[in-house]
Amino acid sequence: MKIGLISLGCPKNLVDSEVMLGLAARAGHELTQDPSSADVLVVNTCAFIDSAKQESIDAILEMAEHKKHGACRRLVITGCMAERYRDELKKEIPEIDAVLGTGEVPQIVEAIGCEAAERPEGRPLRFFKRQPAPGPQTLRERPTYIYDASTPRVLATPRHYAYIKIAEGCDYKCAFCIIPTLRGAYRSRPAESIVREARALAARGVRELLLISQDTTFYGIDRRERGALARLLRELNTIDGLEWIRLLYLYPTTIDDETLAAMAECEKVCKYIDLPLQHASNDVLRRMKRPGTRQTYDRLLARIRERVPGVALRTTFIVGFPGETDADVDALHGFIADHAFDHVGVFTYSHEEGTSAHEFADDVPKRTKEARRAGVMTLQKDLVETRLRARVGTRARVLVDGPSADHELVLKARLPTQAPDIDASVFLTDCDPSAYRAGDFVDVEIVETAGYDLIARP
Repeated sequence: MKIGLISLGCPKNLVDSEVMLGLAARAGHELTQDPSSADVLVVNTCAFIDSAKQESIDAILEMAEHKKHGACRRLVITGCMAERYRDELKKEIPEIDAVLGTGEVPQIVEAIGCEAAERPEGRPLRFFKRQPAPGPQTLRERPTYIYDASTPRVLATPRHYAYIKIAEGCDYKCAFCIIPTLRGAYRSRPAESIVREARALAARGVRELLLISQDTTFYGIDRRERGALARLLRELNTIDGLEWIRLLYLYPTTIDDETLAAMAECEKVCKYIDLPLQHASNDVLRRMKRPGTRQTYDRLLARIRERVPGVALRTTFIVGFPGETDADVDALHGFIADHAFDHVGVFTYSHEEGTSAHEFADDVPKRTKEARRAGVMTLQKDLVETRLRARVGTRARVLVDGPSADHELVLKARLPTQAPDIDASVFLTDCDPSAYRAGDFVDVEIVETAGYDLIARP
């Protein structure tokens, strides 16, 4: 059968989608990017915050229309929303034929391979966009699945970069987060499995490897393997064909000196640290149940910059957490100004059932949350523009991602301090685009800035 899949949410969810596509292809199914021609449609959902849940519902309803009026005979829902709202989804959207949680990825072949069940005609969709999300169901046993190097994958990224999930799950109890419930306890993959997968990806033409998990610096600790991440980085650094190795999702309390030393010493490991700090007010951090303070964060960032000269720092913050005051936001502004982050993302707090923060009153108005987010982003843009202007006239090595979406004669590329999809880019002009392919490395001169982005020429 023809299988179409929509993957929503984070790169960790994308890897699950790639595994499901790989399992379907190995079972003999044909993959298609055209939902109107698919016999089976799969929606791999996200349920981290309200906007992600709404995007998932919208995608499900859109694919349900293909089942009502198109070629689709079977609709399968997977991922975090399926794990969290399994029974509600099946009840409210009768077009759904199968629901697989985050620990049921291997069952995708069974879910899509069954004969499409007959469904009563004329049954209306009863879950509309403006309805509130359903309440959480009673969850079953926490997921334990994680793929390995022998599991087939169909890469959904451009062929020159790929994600590797080095662990799954999370042991932290952050007040705002439902992920430990949806993904299970933290479990690391054996290093041998990761290295074997990395070698296979490099043999397929992957030049940049992105290591991901819920807390990448916790890798190996659950297996009582202290220093495991540093050893893994040093081994990956020896793989022929790989040029960049990037770490995402580092937890501030598990970044050790061995990892920083490996990052500084391994030429292929990008000097790039992505550590979600969430806030800088001690009062807010305490209510968030985050194991850190403004003072420990100050010391951590100083230590990182000392141990890894030239490192780029990315972080994310949440504004509008219950009880957050104007003084708390002022503290956050001061923290950002003091530390000159290269990349900052800001979320507005989402009041999620099943989290301990849901016991608090959601007392910051939506308009105030949005205003606070805009204020942080305006500050960050001003700080970044000043630093970017200082780069004009300098030279750098970039990785070409492909043609720009805005102009066919402009190429989109990235510095080693820029991750795909989440960070700004470098745009190459004054060149023949046909002379470069996605995955090529090019030495460039920075000639101009454009907001968060840079303009360069070979």
